[in-house]
Amino acid sequence: MSKKRKSHYHADMLSVEEAREKILSVFNKLEEISVNLEDSLGYVISKDVVSKINVPPWNNSAMDGYAVLLKDVKKASNDNIVYLNVIEEIAAGNMPKKSISLGQASRIMTGAPVPDGANAVVPFEDTDENQSKSKEKIGIKIDVVDFENIRKCGEDISEGDKVITKGTEITPAVVGVLASIGYDQIEVYRKPKVGILSTGNELIEPGEKLEKGKIYNSNSSTIASLTEQYGGETISQTHSEDTIEDLEKKLYNFHDVDLIVTSAGVSKGDYDVVKDVLNKNGDMNFWSVNMRPAKPLAFGQIVIKDKKIPLIGLPGNPVSAMIAFEKFGRYAIDKMSGKKIKHRPIIKATLTEDIHNYDGRRLYARVKVSKEDSKIIATPLKNQSSGVLTSMFLSNGLAICPSGTDILKKDQKIDVEMFGWNEDISEILN
Repeated sequence: MSKKRKSHYHADMLSVEEAREKILSVFNKLEEISVNLEDSLGYVISKDVVSKINVPPWNNSAMDGYAVLLKDVKKASNDNIVYLNVIEEIAAGNMPKKSISLGQASRIMTGAPVPDGANAVVPFEDTDENQSKSKEKIGIKIDVVDFENIRKCGEDISEGDKVITKGTEITPAVVGVLASIGYDQIEVYRKPKVGILSTGNELIEPGEKLEKGKIYNSNSSTIASLTEQYGGETISQTHSEDTIEDLEKKLYNFHDVDLIVTSAGVSKGDYDVVKDVLNKNGDMNFWSVNMRPAKPLAFGQIVIKDKKIPLIGLPGNPVSAMIAFEKFGRYAIDKMSGKKIKHRPIIKATLTEDIHNYDGRRLYARVKVSKEDSKIIATPLKNQSSGVLTSMFLSNGLAICPSGTDILKKDQKIDVEMFGWNEDISEILN
């Protein structure tokens, strides 16, 4: 079993949950806007949607066939073909011109309104249409039940129904429902604008020639991609050098955003210029969070052109930045967007190797979860360094080693927080 350290270990640090609660207390839903239906994917609906129509708006045919009366075809079969007079053909989009009486049928296409009097539709393949030379008569080869192959008026949605509730995220299926009841505009919460900035003299931008002593700025691209994946709109710029002048200039370009996310310059060993600029221009806190990776974190509000803008300062190591953004930045975006707070799914898996926790913080170890002989297993990646960004690409979950626990042992069942949502991991579990 896992070994426990003393409970007072790292008592001076904030827990992940405490830090997140402090951060979320600053954010609220953004204002409501109206967007075109074709542009609405990913937004959150800000008002209940009530249908003004029935869907379908009238009884319509679910098949290509013949609209008939049940009485006429009650005894129809292959051995007892019932012949009816065809009085009209009804195409989808056209209204019937005639009602059905005894001994009559109307040729009808899928989606076309069912004529008055008809209470069933017989598919083409259950008639003698292909053998008959007459278009004025049709032979029916089967009996049917009441309203067979007819979609009833209001079967899907009735006029006055609350179809979609406030707080629903718009998916392709939601778009389809809105379109089906005639909406071309929808009231939603605005998506948050997020300003993203990496800091460091050692950085150069992707596409530039790599120089000695330099590294490519991956954090800006990674955090921007996560922001967009979580429903935010990004405003990025080239990294800032470690000077007060350059950092202030870059931050001032974010005067119109809802959140600023920086990376690097928030740990004890970092250049003081980042902390100096943040403290000079706002009310900032620099926290130690009881987690690994991603112990150092800055949070507060910075004043730019008389506007207070929340700022989350992530660690500089790429894995630390990703995990910290997942634990804190994603939740802020969700709250501003009007989404329900949604935690990643946690599953049970059996460890294939020991995981050592050398400093007693809550450890999020990158693992690859898979299924082996009906058993769900978690294999830790060999290199757990917070600078090894490929480990995030090669893993699909984070094994959780609780605070104060120094080892999770091979063959132990552990909690794994999956990167995907429940629908994404069903293949592993089933």
